[in-house]
Amino acid sequence: MEEKQKAVDQVMLDRMKELKVETLYDRYQAQLPQCGYGSLALCCRHCNYGPCNIDPFGNGPKKGVCGADANTFAARHFLRMSGAGTGCHSDHGRAVAHLLVATARGEAPGYRIKDVEKLMAVAEFFGVKTKDRKINEIAEEVGEMALMEFGKPYGTLLFLKRAPEARQKVWEKAGIAPRAIDREVCESLHRTGMGGDQDYRNLTKQAMRVALADGWGGSMIATELQDILFGTPKPVQGRSNLGVLKKDHVNIVVHGHEPQLAEAIVAASNDPDVAKASSAAGAKGVVIAGLCCTANELLVRHGIPMAGHTTMQEAAIATGAVELMVVDIQCIMQALIETAKHFHTKFITTLSKAKIYGAEHVEFTDEHALEAAKKIIMMAIENFKNRDNKKVFIPGGAEPDVVAGFSHETIKYMLGGRYRASYRPLNDNIINGRIRGVVGIAGCTSPRIGAGEESYVSLAKELIANNILVVGTGCAAGQCASGGLMIPELKDLCGEGLREVCEAVGMPPVLHSGACVDNSRILIALSEMVKEGGLGSDISELPVAGVCLEWMHEKAIAIGQYFVASGVYTIFGMNSPVAGAPDMQRLLTKEMEELVGARWAFERDLKKIGKMVMDHIEKKRDALGINVKKERKLYDMAERRALERECKPVSGHHS
Repeated sequence: MEEKQKAVDQVMLDRMKELKVETLYDRYQAQLPQCGYGSLALCCRHCNYGPCNIDPFGNGPKKGVCGADANTFAARHFLRMSGAGTGCHSDHGRAVAHLLVATARGEAPGYRIKDVEKLMAVAEFFGVKTKDRKINEIAEEVGEMALMEFGKPYGTLLFLKRAPEARQKVWEKAGIAPRAIDREVCESLHRTGMGGDQDYRNLTKQAMRVALADGWGGSMIATELQDILFGTPKPVQGRSNLGVLKKDHVNIVVHGHEPQLAEAIVAASNDPDVAKASSAAGAKGVVIAGLCCTANELLVRHGIPMAGHTTMQEAAIATGAVELMVVDIQCIMQALIETAKHFHTKFITTLSKAKIYGAEHVEFTDEHALEAAKKIIMMAIENFKNRDNKKVFIPGGAEPDVVAGFSHETIKYMLGGRYRASYRPLNDNIINGRIRGVVGIAGCTSPRIGAGEESYVSLAKELIANNILVVGTGCAAGQCASGGLMIPELKDLCGEGLREVCEAVGMPPVLHSGACVDNSRILIALSEMVKEGGLGSDISELPVAGVCLEWMHEKAIAIGQYFVASGVYTIFGMNSPVAGAPDMQRLLTKEMEELVGARWAFERDLKKIGKMVMDHIEKKRDALGINVKKERKLYDMAERRALERECKPVSGHHS
């Protein structure tokens, strides 16, 4: 499968070169060598005294015009990236909260509440009364409570209480428990303005606070409320890669991040008028395929095929088979306008806050979602006649099946069943060594890594071969899906212990948990593992790690920072965003562990990261006292109860 996927990527690049279609790889090469000051975080443009540079080699200036040094430069950049990433995810969450309120009030007729059980669970957590109340009344108040999290004047975020008590105390002691989400983003900008906060340690603490406002705030609100509106993901089968496009169908690619648009497109595609129109146009039907995190949202809820991840967006259009690409926001390259000009593809933007010069625009609102979605689909069908079949080139031979939809609730049910849903079996198998630990892989794909290279696929294979369970989100999950890793049959590539667990449960060893906002599912899962007992009293004691190999977006920095601040050792590949400031680098990679129990690591050699992860997991197992050889067997119910009694001394770690 790996060779096939590499061939698909390289064939598409060769095809685009032949057609003289510029790609992100061409533009990346044209940028080389990239600005050395900028790559080391030693360039500041925060005021008009600058731009100022600091020479890392000792021959030039050591301070900016205002006197700021390298650590202040780097910390300001790091905080602004964390704040911007949080802003992206929190604005996403705000949009979903507004949609929930509008749906409850009957003002968004294209949507309905699909998971009442999840609504009741969130309502209980928010303190919303449910007895003798109508579903829509409850949903409206839950939505309003969620909106209050963005701008309330007092207190801290409600979802923080989902974390283990020990973790909450860490945040309180460090003074980094986030208040209102918007306040943290605004304060981050305020602190980094000229003459503001100039202590790199203090700036980094605010970076933790604003990032936590993402993971335990904006992202968690987005995930939970999307589940209420669109359904909590359950295991579903789909397919991945560019081969999901069809020569004899109208192909529509939905690209971006906020699932309101994608859900409306899916709903509108079932309108009888659509089938009639596509037939009249000479097509056998309409294919909806996703790109980037929209692809993950559609896949985990509907099994709708995934055309690809971030770096494949130009290649999708270059198949010549896409009638229309419709986008909302985030990770959408402006170059797609030029790519589309080489083909017949229409390029449609939909949000007033995310227009692209040269694109057609169809305004998308919650109130008229189905109308806009149907209009967009009809535009694609009308464009089918303009397709140049001589330019159609859909690479075949690599459209692997994918089993996705592993939400926190699904994992809990999958492990324990309907009447005993819990993380007990997972904890038991970590304690007895069958599973050594759990690793979350998340993040972007990047042209810094060669075309056709599958860094996440290679890492996941190495980890599962060593009995480490992998959970994926975002474009990292998309690459693993295209690489054929997300099927139960992959158990044959696992180590003996993990293979036994996968066979018993019937699950893949690499679990697809959703889009980049859905990293909040991993936070909840980690909290549940602590709550279940036997693996310490805090997330920082678990044998787990987080990895992002090809980070690109500022969202990735926010995600990495909230995982570290939540107690998870987190490794980023390629470059450090603060490499030019040694004290700041040391704070992130060493000293932060003293404050929050976890730290960052940055490693350019991606082949070393697997060993770094495994060494960390074994270190955590040693600290828990569970690296004791035991008989490797699956336990029945009676044996599990006996094991629980046996493990009581270990659970004393969290007393």
